Amino acid sequence: MMSRRLLGVAITATLAVGLTGCGSGGSSGSDNTLEIWIRQAPDSDSAKTAKKLADAFTKASGVKTKVVALFDDFETKLNQQAAQRQLPDIVINDTAQLGNMHTQGWLQEVDKASLKGGDQLAETAWKAAAGGDGKYYAAPFSAQAFALIVRKDWREKVKMEPPTTWEDLQKLAVAFTEQDPDGNGKKDTAGFVAPAGTKRGYASWYASSLIYANGGDFIKATGNGKYAATVNDPKTVEAVQYLQDQFCKTKTVNPGAVSNDTTVTHEVFEKGQGGIYLVGPYVLARFVNSIGSDKIEVLPVPKGPSGGPGTLGEGENVYLMAGSQNKDAQKKFAEFAISPDGQKIGMNKDANGAIVRLPVNTTVDMAAERQDPRWKVFQESYAHAVYAPPVPNWAPIRQTSADTINAVWADCTADVKTAMDELNTKLTQELQSQKAS
Repeated sequence: MMSRRLLGVAITATLAVGLTGCGSGGSSGSDNTLEIWIRQAPDSDSAKTAKKLADAFTKASGVKTKVVALFDDFETKLNQQAAQRQLPDIVINDTAQLGNMHTQGWLQEVDKASLKGGDQLAETAWKAAAGGDGKYYAAPFSAQAFALIVRKDWREKVKMEPPTTWEDLQKLAVAFTEQDPDGNGKKDTAGFVAPAGTKRGYASWYASSLIYANGGDFIKATGNGKYAATVNDPKTVEAVQYLQDQFCKTKTVNPGAVSNDTTVTHEVFEKGQGGIYLVGPYVLARFVNSIGSDKIEVLPVPKGPSGGPGTLGEGENVYLMAGSQNKDAQKKFAEFAISPDGQKIGMNKDANGAIVRLPVNTTVDMAAERQDPRWKVFQESYAHAVYAPPVPNWAPIRQTSADTINAVWADCTADVKTAMDELNTKLTQELQSQKAS
């Protein structure tokens, strides 16, 4: 009897062959309309920006497009489309999803040298389009690094300077928690707001910026496309311990954080329930509108006591999906998306709804497109951003890490070092299963 693992490999291989030999379906198979999926809420400003990008591409190329914006269960719905051999032509999705989609046989290889405008893109962004085999399976589209969005009015109310060390950051969080910074006479504010749940690996995603800021990591390259787990390294343990202390000792994290994803956490910050949000630049315009421009500031993540600087780097790629009957149009769309015109449309100036956070095209002057100087902090942070490494599949590594990290934040009796040792064993096994160790 075939083992469950071998059966899964066989199904994936069969699916990949089927996709390669079959039209993508959707609307593209019948009337040459290019179907584009993007991981955004259907009625969001970001979805509207994606439609503007697609419409501009149609005007420039004559290729008809259909934009499908989905947020909840995006990967699940892609799986369903793959099972029906009905993948869209284009997917705009997280850089960290490359390995997951590539191992399932969904992606076409991208010839970097023949992609018009590819030589204008930042090399750091190209790294996030590379698979574990060193080949490229996407066109870079958007980049971002993480920083602290802080309630400036609260910080001034408690008479503290912007934090430059982790100790400063903790003191600011304590002040926000204990000193009634919103002035309502109630002790109902927190220091940190955190998407610390396990959905889509958010606990790991949130922790990673502080891990990188302290010189730690989850895994490290050992050469020849191989990796070793390093999540029990003292620098990584120190970062996770620091965060556990915020949950358990100083109690400066918003209540319920260990169950929250980003959607909820954005609202927690907007409602004034916490004053420090470690997050990407995609919510800056939203918070300017909902909270007030004069009430928020963007500050770099302080270096950790044992390393740094560092912060999470990620973004979105344009993926050319397998099985499409519109290969020429797929390539043309990727080339338009990475062009200065495509990048500027995606940036959406200072307005809400940017789908290009930091431009990956080096010829685009961000300062000329955006007047808000707070974007510069994110851009400067990108200089020392750390992307997920090009292992065959990063998704289970992030998810397994999130399950462990979430558990030590939720259980204040948990020993962080012991938990990280156990996680290191699990990540070693995962790397072995991916033949990446």
